[in-house]
Amino acid sequence: MMSRRGCVLATVLGLAIVGGLWAFLGGWYGSGPLEQEAHFIVPNGASLATVAERLEAKGVIRSSTGFALRARVFGGGGGIKAGEFAIPAHASASRVLAIISSDDVIRRFVTVPEGMPSIMVYERLKAQASLTGDVASPDEGSVLPDSYPFETGETREAVLRRMQAAMSRTLKELWAKRAPGLVVKTPEQALILASIVEKETGKPSERRMVAGLYSNRLRTGMLLQADPTIIYPITKGKRLGRRILQSEIQAVNDYNTYTMVGLPKHPITNPGRESIAAVLDPAKTDALYMVADGTGGHAFAGTLEEHNRNVAKWFAIRRQRGEL
Repeated sequence: MMSRRGCVLATVLGLAIVGGLWAFLGGWYGSGPLEQEAHFIVPNGASLATVAERLEAKGVIRSSTGFALRARVFGGGGGIKAGEFAIPAHASASRVLAIISSDDVIRRFVTVPEGMPSIMVYERLKAQASLTGDVASPDEGSVLPDSYPFETGETREAVLRRMQAAMSRTLKELWAKRAPGLVVKTPEQALILASIVEKETGKPSERRMVAGLYSNRLRTGMLLQADPTIIYPITKGKRLGRRILQSEIQAVNDYNTYTMVGLPKHPITNPGRESIAAVLDPAKTDALYMVADGTGGHAFAGTLEEHNRNVAKWFAIRRQRGEL
């Protein structure tokens, strides 16, 4: 039989083991030291030991060594993901590992509105402090307007490639569904005309009508006379902020549709899906002219005489507003 002393020693040893195990488990499942929710970034290619050191430095865990050891015992010691994660206040070490091993990465967005020119897409990407690396200004018309998610630390070039891939897919999809007898003969021509439609009307219901009007002008060899094509070489698509000068109307270049027949050489902005679709299925109309109607839209006309009457109405509206 075990002596009394042996029993005491065994009891003490057992309690020590239980206590140690309890402390080990408590260090894994117990509340952590983080006082309030914080965002934590796991860099690409970071090891568990490196991440543990960063977690300790940020006050998310108490001990990087203890975290790494327990992670290997309880969590397999691997599978952490790169990205930005939200760590709740007092999250246990177990919860922290579960979060940084999950796909619950914080996603941010960069939005390209319809009709945003490429120089402004470039500026928007550069302004995103959560993105990394440099990027060149994209070709005009190569970006599909939309909202694009990205992860902190992702490169600007990678986000831009997604924007451009989306435009390529969309243009291919819509071109395959185009109406017969179009005046535009290639997807590239459709994109150029869509960029003009995008800049010429902010009223979605007018897109097909504007596309029909410009299609008629192209088909009959008339000058398109689209004001945004005058402005583009001057500002690269940004607002001009003043009236167009007579010398600018008469300028000869690859864009000005007041001095050239046909389409500009390149798009003048990044058109949205609906403007591209409008060009590929334009309204059947005899319209050749349009002028603002005072409501945010346009009055359309098939003859110069009718157009002149619409222009007179527009000038009367402007005089009533005190703009003339």
